[in-house]
Amino acid sequence: MKPIAIDLFYLPNLEFFSALRGHEEAFLFPQAKYPRQSYSNRCQLRLANGVNTLSIPIQGRRPRIPLRDVKVDYSQNWVQNHLRGMQSAYGKAPFFDYFFPYFQEALIRKEVHLWDLNLELLTICLKLLRWSVKLTVLEEDAYTGEMEDLRGVFLPSSSFEARNFYQVIAYPQVFGSDFVPNLSVLDVLFCMGAQADMLLSQSQKKREQ
Repeated sequence: MKPIAIDLFYLPNLEFFSALRGHEEAFLFPQAKYPRQSYSNRCQLRLANGVNTLSIPIQGRRPRIPLRDVKVDYSQNWVQNHLRGMQSAYGKAPFFDYFFPYFQEALIRKEVHLWDLNLELLTICLKLLRWSVKLTVLEEDAYTGEMEDLRGVFLPSSSFEARNFYQVIAYPQVFGSDFVPNLSVLDVLFCMGAQADMLLSQSQKKREQ
């Protein structure tokens, strides 16, 4: 597959990883402007009372500044809230004890910039999935070859069903009898462990490359 250009999100969902799977290299663009209403600072988990969105607070009003310059607001106690949310959602999941320390360590380190935090978390997810995707950080227009450009494609305002990347393959979740699709990759990692890669393979829609 040719390289893929993607946005850098906070603990991305299954659609994101379904699109990424199989690519040997992914391009990331830190000079892109911080988008409002995106997955850059939010993810979704399933708790006992339903789906919950975890959001990272950002400093300032962010007047279209580059992603690499966006700073995380640690004046709010969001790190502990997110860690407690993960524990509440997946503490009883089969693989929680194996994988949770990786994410806990990354969050309590308190990276200054959202870009650095998201990049570290994505690297952890790829490691746990055992994917050998090379993450390449590029300045705008620094690459002149062919690539699949998916920047700006995955938006909270539109459903994955409107796109051609992810199809729903159910797996055992911690809460509820009805399967909830396209949650954060944490859901499939904590619930499926080493089978997460196989699940994501099955979740890929067949597309022309």
